[in-house]
Amino acid sequence: MKLKLKPETLKAIDEVITHYPVKRSALLPLLHLIQEDTGWISTEAIEWIAAKLELQPINVYEVVTFYPMFRQKPIGRRHIKVCRTLSCALTGGYKVCDEFQKEFGCHTGEVSANGEVTIEFVECLASCGTGPVVMIDDDLHEKVDSAKVKELSAQIRAAANKGPNS
Repeated sequence: MKLKLKPETLKAIDEVITHYPVKRSALLPLLHLIQEDTGWISTEAIEWIAAKLELQPINVYEVVTFYPMFRQKPIGRRHIKVCRTLSCALTGGYKVCDEFQKEFGCHTGEVSANGEVTIEFVECLASCGTGPVVMIDDDLHEKVDSAKVKELSAQIRAAANKGPNS
């Protein structure tokens, strides 16, 4: 399988590389751009980046596996991240995560049967005073309780029923 990137992603990659005196230094920005385009970092992406930056694939792989924000497998169309650090744990983060899993019938790290949702239990979402905190895609939700889990889950299902661009 050949890596397929949008033309605007390819243009951004070429432009970003020019910002660094050493090509290798563009590795993190390239990983972010590719994950933004494809949703995850595949083996093909690792090999493509390595060739582009004149590195060995292992040099890219070690960065992908070190940073938890890089995904090595596809996720659902909607990405639910539930904070598990102490302040969120003390205010109900574990229960919130369990409730999202029940709502969508999948475990953390899995894709729901309809391909719509992936739930992740993550380290700090940087809103410790308003826990439990949940990030859905790029939207932060604070003080999430059982009622809010149901409301957010209903919103996700309603958007899914409207179609892929909702």
